Amino acid sequence: MKVSVVIPTWNEAGNIADCIRSALQCGAWEVIVSDGGSQDDTLAVVSSLQESRVKLLRSDPGRGVQLRMGASHASGEMLLFLHADNRLPSDALEQIAGAGWPKWGGFWQRIDAKGIRFRLLEWGNAYRGRSRSNLFGDQAIFVQRGLYEAVGGFAPVSLMEDVMLSAELRKHSPATLLPGPVSVDARRWKQRGVVLQTLLNWRIQRAFAMGASPDELRQIYDG
Repeated sequence: MKVSVVIPTWNEAGNIADCIRSALQCGAWEVIVSDGGSQDDTLAVVSSLQESRVKLLRSDPGRGVQLRMGASHASGEMLLFLHADNRLPSDALEQIAGAGWPKWGGFWQRIDAKGIRFRLLEWGNAYRGRSRSNLFGDQAIFVQRGLYEAVGGFAPVSLMEDVMLSAELRKHSPATLLPGPVSVDARRWKQRGVVLQTLLNWRIQRAFAMGASPDELRQIYDG
């Protein structure tokens, strides 16, 4: 299958080049950068790569909005959604092919920081994905185009778009978790601290399960 990699960006000048290169090096058919109004040099960095397989789109802000737009411009039979501060392993697409082109899934993570807390986070995220088919965006979710379109794609929201998509996809089949690992920038855990960031993530998921809207969840996260 041809794999289209979709990357949402907002002020990711320091990360986007390595992210794109990781997608190209593992054989992506195309890389679509969907920018939500960056005010730094993100757009200039993407343009400077001068790579014919890279497409740059300008989108309204909101990760779900950006991912949805990127997917609508993709031409591959498999869509892979990659956060701008993540990097794919060089054999990522080989892993997908070797697993028989699953309907959907994601990868183990490797958070770019030392310490047992980060290893426990990686294990916990993998366990959640494998046992509950609930994948987060920084696990590099991939999905066959037909299934993605059948469930309506990403909701045009600013937060929890990955959880909402996972909920629809697992109605059709369980997620396939591949070994990866996808490299993940540790910045958000370092900014808030591992414990506080994890507690915040749990609080948001609980609020979402109780019916909070994406806008309300965004206020909780930003606050």
